[in-house]
Amino acid sequence: MTVVLCIFVATRAQVLIPIAIAAVIIGVVGMMSMPKDVKLEQAEFPKGIIKIDGITLQAQIADTKPLQMRGLMFQNKLPYDQGMLFIFQDEGVRSMWMLNMQFSLDVLWIDSQGNVVHIEKDTQPCKSAVETMTCTFTNGESKPAKYVLEVTSGFVDKYNIKENSKLEIISA
Repeated sequence: MTVVLCIFVATRAQVLIPIAIAAVIIGVVGMMSMPKDVKLEQAEFPKGIIKIDGITLQAQIADTKPLQMRGLMFQNKLPYDQGMLFIFQDEGVRSMWMLNMQFSLDVLWIDSQGNVVHIEKDTQPCKSAVETMTCTFTNGESKPAKYVLEVTSGFVDKYNIKENSKLEIISA
């Protein structure tokens, strides 16, 4: 009795082609599932004025689901005196993604009392459809947040913002 053992060794192409196809499908499905107003390159956000530790910022306000999904996609780098403030109905764990971003961000999660509860510095944009699933950031240790502030990378270090820094909403 003879036993034949066949070992199949996959070539690099046999492994990479299915991964590339899956990445394209994930990207296409992700773009198709977004509301139409999120896909538009130009979006109008309400404007407001906020302060974080006494530093005044002009803020684009994202207070609806479509505006929150759209975020800073496709926008050019912001000056240090500008940012985007996401306002949610209640406190919770908030995940932010970097899909279609053109620049790096510092992201601050803030509780309902205005205290910074978590900071992610120099978050990088997604570079491919595959990264879309992995380039999200969540408030650390699941500390509840009602607000998320996105500012240009380097802002946190430049102005020495720390956990427990204070957000003040002047107008929104």
